[in-house]
Amino acid sequence: MEQMEQNSEDFKLIFEKDGVNLHTNAKRSNQDTAIPGFIRIVERAGIPALEWSPLEDKGRCAPAVLYSKKDGEGGEEDTNFDPGYEPDWAVISNVKKEREQVLVKDSGQWAFSLPLSELHSIRRTRFSLGRNFLVLTSRGGHPLPPLHFHRGGTRELLGALQRYIVLDQSPVDGRLYLAYPHDSGALSQSFDKLQLFDDGGADLVSQLKRPLCLLRASDTAQWEELQRFIHDPYATTFGGFSKVTNFFRAAIRPPDAPFNARSAQNLPFQPDDEPGFELITCGVALGPKPEVTRGTPLDKWEEFLDAEGRVKNPDRVRELVFRGGIKPSQRKEVWKFLLGFYPWSSTAQERQDIIRVKTDEYFRMKVQWKSVSEEQEMRNSLLRGYRNLIERDVNRTDRHNTFFSGNDNPGLTLLHDVLMTYCMYNFDLGYVQGMSDLLAPILFVTQNEVESFWCLTGFMELLHQNFEESQEAMKQQLNQLSILLKALDPELFDFLDSQDSGSLCFCFRWLLIWFKREFSFEDILILWEALWTRLPCENFHLLIACSILESQRGELIGSDHDFNTILKHINELTMKLDLLEIIQRAEGIYLQMIQCKELPQTVQQVLGLYVSSSSEDDSPDNSETQRLLLSQSQAGATAAPVPTYP
Repeated sequence: MEQMEQNSEDFKLIFEKDGVNLHTNAKRSNQDTAIPGFIRIVERAGIPALEWSPLEDKGRCAPAVLYSKKDGEGGEEDTNFDPGYEPDWAVISNVKKEREQVLVKDSGQWAFSLPLSELHSIRRTRFSLGRNFLVLTSRGGHPLPPLHFHRGGTRELLGALQRYIVLDQSPVDGRLYLAYPHDSGALSQSFDKLQLFDDGGADLVSQLKRPLCLLRASDTAQWEELQRFIHDPYATTFGGFSKVTNFFRAAIRPPDAPFNARSAQNLPFQPDDEPGFELITCGVALGPKPEVTRGTPLDKWEEFLDAEGRVKNPDRVRELVFRGGIKPSQRKEVWKFLLGFYPWSSTAQERQDIIRVKTDEYFRMKVQWKSVSEEQEMRNSLLRGYRNLIERDVNRTDRHNTFFSGNDNPGLTLLHDVLMTYCMYNFDLGYVQGMSDLLAPILFVTQNEVESFWCLTGFMELLHQNFEESQEAMKQQLNQLSILLKALDPELFDFLDSQDSGSLCFCFRWLLIWFKREFSFEDILILWEALWTRLPCENFHLLIACSILESQRGELIGSDHDFNTILKHINELTMKLDLLEIIQRAEGIYLQMIQCKELPQTVQQVLGLYVSSSSEDDSPDNSETQRLLLSQSQAGATAAPVPTYP
């Protein structure tokens, strides 16, 4: 590497991107270690190179750009940014605007120019939450300081680089991308070293030395072999090197084809499991999304009970609830089954016994906290802290609903008492903000203190990990959501990732309390009862999140959004979403995914569709409803009829 010579006469600027910070200390990647700058691909005396310079060098050499980027790509930040959400609800409570200028002594010493022939690899890494870095390594094995594209643009950079080199993911390290020359002679030598082909393999590669227009049907053997290789590399090679198609894609493209930023955005993209890097590759084709319609709400509950009051067909009930919801007058009874207060096999007499036992148990726990004197509470900081949090949240939970409106509303007292009693029931977890949002709809439907408490405990069996201090469950769900979104819409995920939003942290509130603050009070009753059925797959709430993101695809990709404005836009969706459309789209996504024969195993695992051979017989999820829905969905996906609801 050598210091950049800005005054070269034989100079062509191929690509340029502002907002690229070089970090002088990878272990402390913050404002103090960041040097704002810009990155370029240039040709000096016909030799392409990748160069980075600090902003203070901007303008020293500014020839005409041969391949211009889209106007306004810089994405100016709004200094008057309003996050549009309550700060205590955000994963990132405030977003500070990054400085345009940082005065770093001798920042020019960090400028570099790396000939692309000397570029060995590009590694993606993440040194802090939400910040993606590129680390370039020369063929001499020397890594350059990490680069952070805080305004996005890595996709455009990679697209421009592929005019000169081929980038291929390492088969042993998904975060590492190796650089290869376009030269077909070197390409052939690389294949020979990898022993991907038989004795005739070199002849196949040698055909790439000829212009594509000269490969005619008259060259029958070579042409057919080349076509088979391009379209089905697994069948043509011995099947061990799936990335080989990247070599051919780059080698077949004319070397003089100009880079176009807009066309680069439309190229298919398949990142690996860890977000933070955009490489243009082929994604899995999911096929068309089947249309889905909602059914009618479950009604006439008594018709589903036998003479002793048992539910005759619980799977049928769950299916009807998932597809059409529950008539409001029937919710109070059916919810107690969905949330585990009543066993599905219980008789009417057994349910009366359950109510009697559970009522006694509830009031024993309630007496525990009500009998604590003020003096005792002063010495119990944990209980005192729980009470303060509950009193604060109760006073601002669903106050627009008549059941909780007013200062002396008995609904507020019930909300407070049930939450305090839950602290005694699960003192290790206690109370965490958001639990009042989970209880309010249950209390509204049951309008009974004891029943609402035990229904809340059933709901918390599903969500208690969301509120644990480690936040491991939330991190896992955000990662699972990333996996699903990558498979569903790689371009959308790629765009979000390029704007430092690949962690999907803006979905945190969605997943924490199951979209409680995104939909109206009445809509959330419909959504939750559908999710409580656990149909049609595991983690259907993640497909609801995918459905929302997909519905906003045009707005997100079509606008000049950055991290701040993406966060602002998502939070402003509150009460603006069409729930029925979102649910139908989510089920359509599910059907779309299960019809894909090459659905990645990671996606199957998230949706509960993948069962290892060793655990298949012991799987707890062998219900008739799951089998029926899966078979119906697969049949519908194959024959492509529109699913209908009873």
